[in-house]
Amino acid sequence: YGLYDYLRNSIQQLELPQRKAALIVPAFETLHYRLTFPKSKAELLSMLDMGSLYTFRYHVWPKGHAPTDYAKWRTATVPYRVAWQPDFEPYVVVRRDCPKYDQRFVGFGWNKVSHIMELDAQEYELLVLPNAFMIHMPHAPSFDISKFRLSAGYRSCLQMLREEFHQDLSRRYGAAALKYLTAERSL
Repeated sequence: YGLYDYLRNSIQQLELPQRKAALIVPAFETLHYRLTFPKSKAELLSMLDMGSLYTFRYHVWPKGHAPTDYAKWRTATVPYRVAWQPDFEPYVVVRRDCPKYDQRFVGFGWNKVSHIMELDAQEYELLVLPNAFMIHMPHAPSFDISKFRLSAGYRSCLQMLREEFHQDLSRRYGAAALKYLTAERSL
């Protein structure tokens, strides 16, 4: 409730039109098909403590959202900066003129990860909003994730596209892009 107005106010207060920043909206999830949506951060934290909500994908892909630093978010009252980490794929609000999603990554896999890498390579600040949140509701697996899970060919193609993306980053950003390749190889 009120997320749209909160985002508009944050965009103005943080002078987003004049700076390169991505506003991170922390993501949570429920395993219940019906949920009384929390009206405030305090209500969300209570639901989190009771176990009716969880940090997004903590049980299947914790790397995707861990850099959001949910422990810090619990008590944050002002936006705080986080650093890029491998496989980080938060939900963000950015200016319209930000880099577009890489069209190689359609379907399942690496669309948000590659986008955040590109933003980081272009030195966007990654700012977590202290009073914003979203909740993912359960649903049947998508056709694309089923293909990813069942097809070695799909996974192989995705790996080739990832390598090609890293090479493109290296060409565009030179030595500054080495951290992405190094991080990928150390995983």
